[in-house]
Amino acid sequence: MLTVEDLKDLKGKKVYVRVDFNVPQKDGVIRDNNRIKAALPTITYLTGKGARVILMSHLGKIKWKEPDPAKIEAMKKANDMAPVAKALQELVPETKVSFCEATRGEQLKAAVEALHDGDILLGQNTRYEKGEEKNDPELAKEWASLADVFVMDAFGSSHRAHASTVGVPSILKAEGKPVAEGYLMIKEVENLTRCVEVKEEDRPYVAILGGFKVSDKIKVIDSLLKKCDYVLIGGAMTYTFKKAMGMNVGNSPVEEEQLEYARNCIKSAKGRLLLPFDAVVTTNFDPEDASRTIKIVDTVIEKGGMIPDGFEGCDIGPKTAAYYQEIISKAKMVFWNGPMGVFEQGEFQNGTKAICEAIRGIKGKAFTVCGGGDSASAVKQFGYKADFSHVSTGGGASLEMIENDGHLPGVDVLR
Repeated sequence: MLTVEDLKDLKGKKVYVRVDFNVPQKDGVIRDNNRIKAALPTITYLTGKGARVILMSHLGKIKWKEPDPAKIEAMKKANDMAPVAKALQELVPETKVSFCEATRGEQLKAAVEALHDGDILLGQNTRYEKGEEKNDPELAKEWASLADVFVMDAFGSSHRAHASTVGVPSILKAEGKPVAEGYLMIKEVENLTRCVEVKEEDRPYVAILGGFKVSDKIKVIDSLLKKCDYVLIGGAMTYTFKKAMGMNVGNSPVEEEQLEYARNCIKSAKGRLLLPFDAVVTTNFDPEDASRTIKIVDTVIEKGGMIPDGFEGCDIGPKTAAYYQEIISKAKMVFWNGPMGVFEQGEFQNGTKAICEAIRGIKGKAFTVCGGGDSASAVKQFGYKADFSHVSTGGGASLEMIENDGHLPGVDVLR
Protein backbone atom coordinates (compact mmCIF):
# COMPACT_ATOMS: atom_id res chain seq x y z
CA MET A 1 0.00 0.00 0.00
CA LEU A 2 1.04 3.57 -0.61
CA THR A 3 1.27 5.70 2.50
CA VAL A 4 0.55 9.40 2.73
CA GLU A 5 4.28 10.05 2.69
CA ASP A 6 4.63 8.25 -0.66
CA LEU A 7 2.40 10.84 -2.33
CA LYS A 8 4.35 13.32 -4.46
CA ASP A 9 3.68 16.84 -5.80
CA LEU A 10 0.69 17.50 -3.55
CA LYS A 11 0.72 21.28 -3.91
CA GLY A 12 -2.57 22.37 -5.45
CA LYS A 13 -3.91 18.80 -5.58
CA LYS A 14 -7.41 18.07 -4.33
CA VAL A 15 -7.06 15.27 -1.78
CA TYR A 16 -10.18 13.42 -0.64
CA VAL A 17 -9.54 12.14 2.89
CA ARG A 18 -12.01 9.70 4.45
CA VAL A 19 -11.77 10.40 8.17
CA ASP A 20 -13.67 9.02 11.15
CA PHE A 21 -15.30 12.03 12.77
CA ASN A 22 -18.13 9.96 14.25
CA VAL A 23 -17.81 11.83 17.55
CA PRO A 24 -20.33 12.06 20.41
CA GLN A 25 -22.19 15.36 20.47
CA LYS A 26 -25.23 16.82 22.13
CA ASP A 27 -27.01 20.04 21.20
CA GLY A 28 -24.18 20.99 18.89
CA VAL A 29 -21.43 20.48 21.48
CA ILE A 30 -18.70 17.88 20.85
CA ARG A 31 -18.25 15.85 24.05
CA ASP A 32 -15.11 13.99 22.98
CA ASN A 33 -12.82 15.22 20.18
CA ASN A 34 -10.28 12.37 20.32
CA ARG A 35 -11.25 11.03 16.89
CA ILE A 36 -10.71 14.46 15.38
CA LYS A 37 -7.31 14.70 17.07
CA ALA A 38 -6.40 11.23 15.78
CA ALA A 39 -6.76 12.46 12.19
CA LEU A 40 -4.66 15.61 12.66
CA PRO A 41 -1.26 14.08 11.74
CA THR A 42 -2.57 13.14 8.28
CA ILE A 43 -4.50 16.39 7.80
CA THR A 44 -1.64 18.67 8.84
CA TYR A 45 0.86 16.72 6.73
CA LEU A 46 -1.31 17.24 3.65
CA THR A 47 -2.03 20.91 4.28
CA GLY A 48 1.66 21.45 5.00
CA LYS A 49 2.42 20.12 1.52
CA GLY A 50 -0.03 22.59 -0.02
CA ALA A 51 -2.81 20.11 -0.74
CA ARG A 52 -6.44 21.20 -0.90
CA VAL A 53 -7.97 18.84 1.60
CA ILE A 54 -11.55 17.53 1.32
CA LEU A 55 -12.62 15.68 4.47
CA MET A 56 -15.57 13.31 4.42
CA SER A 57 -17.03 11.32 7.31
CA HIS A 58 -20.24 9.79 8.59
CA LEU A 59 -21.77 10.78 11.92
CA GLY A 60 -24.34 8.67 13.76
CA LYS A 61 -27.06 6.74 11.96
CA ILE A 62 -29.78 7.72 9.53
CA LYS A 63 -32.50 5.04 9.41
CA TRP A 64 -33.68 5.39 5.84
CA LYS A 65 -36.35 2.71 6.29
CA GLU A 66 -38.18 5.06 8.65
CA PRO A 67 -41.51 5.86 6.90
CA ASP A 68 -41.93 9.28 8.55
CA PRO A 69 -39.91 11.96 6.66
CA ALA A 70 -40.02 14.24 9.70
CA LYS A 71 -38.21 11.62 11.76
CA ILE A 72 -35.53 11.25 9.09
CA GLU A 73 -35.00 15.01 9.11
CA ALA A 74 -34.73 14.91 12.91
CA MET A 75 -32.02 12.23 12.63
CA LYS A 76 -30.17 14.37 10.12
CA LYS A 77 -30.36 17.40 12.38
CA ALA A 78 -29.01 15.39 15.31
CA ASN A 79 -26.06 14.23 13.20
CA ASP A 80 -25.12 17.47 11.46
CA MET A 81 -21.36 17.83 10.84
CA ALA A 82 -21.34 21.62 11.31
CA PRO A 83 -20.27 21.42 15.00
CA VAL A 84 -17.46 19.08 13.98
CA ALA A 85 -16.15 21.68 11.51
CA LYS A 86 -16.11 24.22 14.32
CA ALA A 87 -14.24 21.82 16.61
CA LEU A 88 -11.71 21.07 13.88
CA GLN A 89 -11.10 24.77 13.27
CA GLU A 90 -10.30 25.21 16.97
CA LEU A 91 -7.67 22.47 16.70
CA VAL A 92 -6.00 23.97 13.59
CA PRO A 93 -6.37 27.75 14.15
CA GLU A 94 -3.71 28.63 11.55
CA THR A 95 -5.57 26.79 8.77
CA LYS A 96 -8.79 27.82 7.06
CA VAL A 97 -11.56 25.26 7.62
CA SER A 98 -14.72 25.55 5.53
CA PHE A 99 -17.91 23.55 5.84
CA CYS A 100 -20.32 22.58 3.09
CA GLU A 101 -23.93 21.79 3.97
CA ALA A 102 -24.39 19.84 0.73
CA THR A 103 -23.37 16.21 0.26
CA ARG A 104 -23.35 16.41 -3.55
CA GLY A 105 -24.22 18.67 -6.47
CA GLU A 106 -23.15 22.14 -7.54
CA GLN A 107 -22.88 23.56 -4.02
CA LEU A 108 -20.32 20.93 -3.03
CA LYS A 109 -18.41 21.32 -6.30
CA ALA A 110 -18.27 25.08 -5.83
CA ALA A 111 -16.98 24.66 -2.26
CA VAL A 112 -14.20 22.39 -3.52
CA GLU A 113 -13.27 24.80 -6.32
CA ALA A 114 -13.08 27.65 -3.80
CA LEU A 115 -10.30 25.93 -1.86
CA HIS A 116 -6.80 27.40 -1.89
CA ASP A 117 -3.58 25.51 -1.29
CA GLY A 118 -3.44 24.34 2.34
CA ASP A 119 -7.16 24.88 2.97
CA ILE A 120 -9.56 22.31 4.45
CA LEU A 121 -13.17 21.60 3.48
CA LEU A 122 -15.35 19.36 5.64
CA GLY A 123 -18.32 17.93 3.79
CA GLN A 124 -21.69 17.15 5.32
CA ASN A 125 -22.39 13.74 6.89
CA THR A 126 -21.95 11.07 4.19
CA ARG A 127 -24.94 9.18 5.58
CA TYR A 128 -27.20 12.03 4.55
CA GLU A 129 -27.00 10.17 1.24
CA LYS A 130 -29.07 6.99 1.09
CA GLY A 131 -26.57 5.50 -1.37
CA GLU A 132 -23.58 5.81 0.97
CA GLU A 133 -24.12 2.54 2.85
CA LYS A 134 -25.12 0.76 -0.37
CA ASN A 135 -21.90 1.84 -2.12
CA ASP A 136 -24.02 3.44 -4.84
CA PRO A 137 -21.81 3.72 -7.96
CA GLU A 138 -23.26 7.05 -9.09
CA LEU A 139 -22.70 8.63 -5.70
CA ALA A 140 -19.14 7.26 -5.55
CA LYS A 141 -18.51 8.54 -9.07
CA GLU A 142 -19.64 12.04 -8.13
CA TRP A 143 -17.48 12.14 -5.01
CA ALA A 144 -14.49 10.70 -6.89
CA SER A 145 -14.82 13.45 -9.50
CA LEU A 146 -13.91 15.99 -6.83
CA ALA A 147 -10.45 14.57 -6.17
CA ASP A 148 -7.00 13.99 -7.61
CA VAL A 149 -5.90 11.78 -4.71
CA PHE A 150 -7.61 9.56 -2.10
CA VAL A 151 -6.34 9.01 1.44
CA MET A 152 -8.02 6.55 3.81
CA ASP A 153 -7.63 7.46 7.47
CA ALA A 154 -10.89 6.11 8.92
CA PHE A 155 -9.95 2.73 10.33
CA GLY A 156 -13.17 2.61 12.35
CA SER A 157 -15.12 2.57 9.05
CA SER A 158 -12.78 0.36 7.04
CA HIS A 159 -14.85 -2.78 7.64
CA ARG A 160 -17.74 -1.22 5.71
CA ALA A 161 -17.82 -1.31 1.91
CA HIS A 162 -19.51 2.08 1.53
CA ALA A 163 -19.33 4.64 -1.26
CA SER A 164 -16.94 6.87 0.70
CA THR A 165 -14.66 4.05 1.89
CA VAL A 166 -14.52 1.68 -1.09
CA GLY A 167 -16.42 3.20 -4.02
CA VAL A 168 -14.36 6.39 -4.32
CA PRO A 169 -10.88 4.79 -4.10
CA SER A 170 -11.94 2.02 -6.50
CA ILE A 171 -12.87 4.59 -9.13
CA LEU A 172 -9.74 6.69 -8.61
CA LYS A 173 -7.52 3.59 -8.84
CA ALA A 174 -9.18 2.65 -12.11
CA GLU A 175 -8.40 6.16 -13.38
CA GLY A 176 -4.74 5.76 -12.44
CA LYS A 177 -4.92 8.22 -9.55
CA PRO A 178 -3.10 7.49 -6.28
CA VAL A 179 -4.84 6.05 -3.24
CA ALA A 180 -3.00 5.81 0.06
CA GLU A 181 -3.36 5.18 3.78
CA GLY A 182 -3.03 7.97 6.31
CA TYR A 183 -1.01 7.90 9.53
CA LEU A 184 -3.86 6.56 11.66
CA MET A 185 -4.50 3.73 9.19
CA ILE A 186 -0.80 2.89 9.05
CA LYS A 187 -0.68 2.53 12.83
CA GLU A 188 -3.88 0.50 13.05
CA VAL A 189 -3.05 -1.88 10.20
CA GLU A 190 0.51 -2.51 11.36
CA ASN A 191 -0.49 -3.23 14.96
CA LEU A 192 -3.49 -5.41 14.20
CA THR A 193 -1.65 -7.32 11.48
CA ARG A 194 0.79 -8.39 14.17
CA CYS A 195 -2.16 -9.92 16.06
CA VAL A 196 -3.12 -11.83 12.92
CA GLU A 197 0.27 -12.96 11.61
CA VAL A 198 1.59 -14.40 14.87
CA LYS A 199 5.33 -15.00 15.28
CA GLU A 200 6.86 -17.45 17.74
CA GLU A 201 8.50 -14.64 19.70
CA ASP A 202 4.98 -13.32 20.43
CA ARG A 203 3.97 -16.47 22.29
CA PRO A 204 2.28 -17.11 24.64
CA TYR A 205 -0.43 -15.16 22.81
CA VAL A 206 -3.47 -14.47 24.99
CA ALA A 207 -6.81 -13.10 23.78
CA ILE A 208 -9.42 -11.68 26.17
CA LEU A 209 -13.00 -11.40 24.95
CA GLY A 210 -15.95 -9.85 26.73
CA GLY A 211 -19.18 -8.31 25.60
CA PHE A 212 -22.84 -9.21 25.56
CA LYS A 213 -23.44 -11.75 22.80
CA VAL A 214 -21.65 -14.90 21.71
CA SER A 215 -23.23 -14.42 18.27
CA ASP A 216 -21.33 -11.14 17.87
CA LYS A 217 -18.03 -12.89 18.49
CA ILE A 218 -18.37 -16.35 16.89
CA LYS A 219 -16.05 -15.65 13.98
CA VAL A 220 -13.47 -13.89 16.10
CA ILE A 221 -13.53 -16.68 18.72
CA ASP A 222 -12.97 -19.28 15.98
CA SER A 223 -10.18 -17.22 14.45
CA LEU A 224 -8.42 -16.53 17.75
CA LEU A 225 -8.58 -20.17 18.83
CA LYS A 226 -6.53 -20.98 15.72
CA LYS A 227 -3.94 -18.35 16.64
CA CYS A 228 -3.85 -18.06 20.44
CA ASP A 229 -2.50 -20.12 23.28
CA TYR A 230 -5.42 -19.04 25.49
CA VAL A 231 -8.73 -17.24 24.98
CA LEU A 232 -10.15 -15.80 28.20
CA ILE A 233 -13.90 -15.20 28.29
CA GLY A 234 -15.73 -12.57 30.35
CA GLY A 235 -18.78 -10.35 30.10
CA ALA A 236 -22.37 -11.41 29.62
CA MET A 237 -21.55 -13.94 26.89
CA THR A 238 -19.99 -16.07 29.63
CA TYR A 239 -23.41 -17.35 30.59
CA THR A 240 -24.23 -18.85 27.21
CA PHE A 241 -21.10 -20.97 27.57
CA LYS A 242 -21.94 -21.80 31.18
CA LYS A 243 -25.48 -22.89 30.36
CA ALA A 244 -24.13 -24.97 27.47
CA MET A 245 -22.06 -26.82 30.09
CA GLY A 246 -25.21 -27.54 32.11
CA MET A 247 -24.99 -24.79 34.70
CA ASN A 248 -27.91 -22.90 36.22
CA VAL A 249 -27.18 -19.24 35.33
CA GLY A 250 -30.16 -17.63 37.05
CA ASN A 251 -31.43 -14.57 35.19
CA SER A 252 -28.17 -14.03 33.31
CA PRO A 253 -28.53 -13.40 29.55
CA VAL A 254 -28.28 -16.51 27.40
CA GLU A 255 -28.49 -16.96 23.63
CA GLU A 256 -30.38 -20.23 23.40
CA GLU A 257 -29.67 -20.55 19.68
CA GLN A 258 -25.90 -20.47 20.39
CA LEU A 259 -25.79 -23.25 23.00
CA GLU A 260 -24.75 -25.94 20.53
CA TYR A 261 -22.00 -23.69 19.14
CA ALA A 262 -20.79 -23.00 22.68
CA ARG A 263 -20.63 -26.72 23.52
CA ASN A 264 -18.71 -27.51 20.33
CA CYS A 265 -16.41 -24.55 20.87
CA ILE A 266 -15.48 -25.67 24.40
CA LYS A 267 -14.84 -29.20 23.17
CA SER A 268 -12.70 -28.21 20.16
CA ALA A 269 -10.69 -25.66 22.15
CA LYS A 270 -9.14 -28.51 24.19
CA GLY A 271 -8.58 -26.46 27.32
CA ARG A 272 -7.53 -23.22 25.61
CA LEU A 273 -10.91 -21.50 26.07
CA LEU A 274 -11.10 -20.41 29.71
CA LEU A 275 -14.32 -19.44 31.47
CA PRO A 276 -14.81 -17.65 34.81
CA PHE A 277 -15.18 -19.83 37.89
CA ASP A 278 -16.75 -17.18 40.06
CA ALA A 279 -18.98 -14.19 39.40
CA VAL A 280 -20.35 -11.03 40.95
CA VAL A 281 -24.13 -11.22 40.72
CA THR A 282 -27.02 -8.91 41.49
CA THR A 283 -30.77 -8.96 41.80
CA ASN A 284 -31.08 -5.57 40.10
CA PHE A 285 -28.81 -3.45 37.89
CA ASP A 286 -30.41 -0.23 39.09
CA PRO A 287 -27.85 1.47 41.39
CA GLU A 288 -30.67 3.57 42.89
CA ASP A 289 -32.46 0.48 44.20
CA ALA A 290 -31.54 0.23 47.88
CA SER A 291 -33.09 -3.22 48.14
CA ARG A 292 -30.89 -4.88 45.53
CA THR A 293 -28.49 -7.63 46.58
CA ILE A 294 -24.93 -8.02 45.28
CA LYS A 295 -22.82 -11.07 46.10
CA ILE A 296 -20.06 -13.32 44.80
CA VAL A 297 -20.94 -16.88 43.78
CA ASP A 298 -18.97 -19.94 42.69
CA THR A 299 -19.57 -20.98 39.06
CA VAL A 300 -17.46 -24.16 38.96
CA ILE A 301 -19.95 -26.79 37.85
CA GLU A 302 -17.95 -29.71 39.25
CA LYS A 303 -18.24 -28.12 42.68
CA GLY A 304 -21.94 -27.49 42.36
CA GLY A 305 -21.47 -23.81 41.58
CA MET A 306 -24.45 -21.95 40.18
CA ILE A 307 -26.10 -18.54 39.93
CA PRO A 308 -29.32 -18.56 41.97
CA ASP A 309 -32.64 -17.79 40.34
CA GLY A 310 -33.39 -14.09 40.56
CA PHE A 311 -29.71 -13.17 40.23
CA GLU A 312 -27.83 -12.03 37.13
CA GLY A 313 -24.10 -12.15 36.50
CA CYS A 314 -22.52 -8.72 36.09
CA ASP A 315 -18.73 -9.21 36.49
CA ILE A 316 -16.10 -11.91 36.80
CA GLY A 317 -15.31 -12.74 40.40
CA PRO A 318 -12.03 -12.16 42.30
CA LYS A 319 -10.72 -15.74 41.86
CA THR A 320 -11.21 -15.55 38.10
CA ALA A 321 -9.64 -12.09 37.98
CA ALA A 322 -6.56 -13.33 39.82
CA TYR A 323 -6.29 -16.39 37.56
CA TYR A 324 -6.64 -14.32 34.38
CA GLN A 325 -3.98 -11.94 35.72
CA GLU A 326 -1.61 -14.86 36.24
CA ILE A 327 -2.07 -16.04 32.63
CA ILE A 328 -1.62 -12.52 31.25
CA SER A 329 1.56 -12.04 33.31
CA LYS A 330 3.26 -14.75 31.22
CA ALA A 331 2.04 -13.48 27.84
CA LYS A 332 4.21 -11.98 25.13
CA MET A 333 1.20 -10.69 23.17
CA VAL A 334 -2.35 -9.80 24.25
CA PHE A 335 -5.43 -8.83 22.25
CA TRP A 336 -8.40 -7.59 24.29
CA ASN A 337 -11.90 -6.69 23.13
CA GLY A 338 -14.84 -6.36 25.50
CA PRO A 339 -15.07 -5.54 29.22
CA MET A 340 -15.37 -8.25 31.85
CA GLY A 341 -18.53 -6.79 33.36
CA VAL A 342 -20.81 -3.79 33.66
CA PHE A 343 -17.85 -1.45 34.13
CA GLU A 344 -20.09 1.63 34.10
CA GLN A 345 -21.08 0.81 37.70
CA GLY A 346 -18.53 0.85 40.49
CA GLU A 347 -19.58 -2.47 42.03
CA PHE A 348 -18.94 -4.29 38.75
CA GLN A 349 -15.66 -2.68 37.62
CA ASN A 350 -13.15 -4.91 39.39
CA GLY A 351 -12.87 -7.56 36.68
CA THR A 352 -12.18 -5.05 33.94
CA LYS A 353 -9.74 -3.15 36.17
CA ALA A 354 -7.95 -6.43 36.94
CA ILE A 355 -7.30 -6.94 33.22
CA CYS A 356 -6.00 -3.36 32.97
CA GLU A 357 -3.68 -3.95 35.95
CA ALA A 358 -2.36 -7.13 34.37
CA ILE A 359 -1.59 -5.27 31.15
CA ARG A 360 0.20 -2.57 33.13
CA GLY A 361 2.24 -5.32 34.78
CA ILE A 362 3.67 -6.52 31.43
CA LYS A 363 4.22 -3.08 29.92
CA GLY A 364 7.52 -3.08 28.08
CA LYS A 365 7.69 -6.89 28.18
CA ALA A 366 4.81 -7.76 25.84
CA PHE A 367 2.90 -6.38 22.87
CA THR A 368 -0.62 -5.47 24.01
CA VAL A 369 -3.60 -4.32 21.94
CA CYS A 370 -6.95 -3.04 23.14
CA GLY A 371 -9.36 -3.63 20.28
CA GLY A 372 -11.53 -0.53 20.59
CA GLY A 373 -15.19 -0.38 21.56
CA ASP A 374 -16.28 -0.55 25.21
CA SER A 375 -12.95 -1.96 26.33
CA ALA A 376 -11.19 1.12 24.93
CA SER A 377 -13.70 3.32 26.76
CA ALA A 378 -12.95 1.46 30.00
CA VAL A 379 -9.19 1.70 29.49
CA LYS A 380 -9.47 5.43 28.98
CA GLN A 381 -11.92 5.90 31.87
CA PHE A 382 -9.70 4.05 34.34
CA GLY A 383 -6.46 5.71 33.20
CA TYR A 384 -4.66 2.72 31.64
CA LYS A 385 -4.47 3.84 27.99
CA ALA A 386 -0.73 4.59 28.15
CA ASP A 387 -0.04 1.06 29.40
CA PHE A 388 -1.09 -0.54 26.09
CA SER A 389 1.13 -0.86 23.05
CA HIS A 390 -1.88 0.11 20.94
CA VAL A 391 -5.49 1.14 21.61
CA SER A 392 -7.55 0.80 18.45
CA THR A 393 -10.02 3.46 17.31
CA GLY A 394 -12.31 0.87 15.73
CA GLY A 395 -13.99 -1.86 17.77
CA GLY A 396 -15.92 -3.48 14.92
CA ALA A 397 -13.09 -2.99 12.44
CA SER A 398 -10.46 -4.50 14.73
CA LEU A 399 -12.62 -7.57 15.35
CA GLU A 400 -13.34 -8.07 11.67
CA MET A 401 -9.65 -7.69 10.83
CA ILE A 402 -8.91 -10.51 13.27
CA GLU A 403 -11.81 -12.59 11.89
CA ASN A 404 -10.76 -12.12 8.27
CA ASP A 405 -7.02 -12.69 8.71
CA GLY A 406 -6.08 -9.08 8.09
CA HIS A 407 -8.58 -8.30 5.36
CA LEU A 408 -11.07 -5.40 5.44
CA PRO A 409 -12.85 -3.79 2.46
CA GLY A 410 -11.42 -0.33 3.23
CA VAL A 411 -7.91 -1.78 3.58
CA ASP A 412 -7.91 -4.18 0.65
CA VAL A 413 -9.00 -1.46 -1.77
CA LEU A 414 -5.76 0.40 -1.03
CA ARG A 415 -3.58 -2.57 -1.90
